[in-house]
Amino acid sequence: MTTKLTLTIDDTVVHSAKKYARKKGKSLSALVENYLKAITTRENQNETLSPRVTKLMGSITLPADFDYKKTINDALIERYK
Repeated sequence: MTTKLTLTIDDTVVHSAKKYARKKGKSLSALVENYLKAITTRENQNETLSPRVTKLMGSITLPADFDYKKTINDALIERYK
């Protein structure tokens, strides 16, 4: 069974997505459906973590605006000066 769904998406995004769908030979609905299946399937899979990783989870609290990419970049710049 299929259900009609109404989404509010920026016009430029819709235009780009339709263009992408045409290139792939699929409908925009099919692309959205496949994307939603992919993210919900991944979310529903039980990942088993090692006891060591489980123990470490939550041991570090980072600020909301923490940018790990910038931190890595800064460390690499400092290392290779």
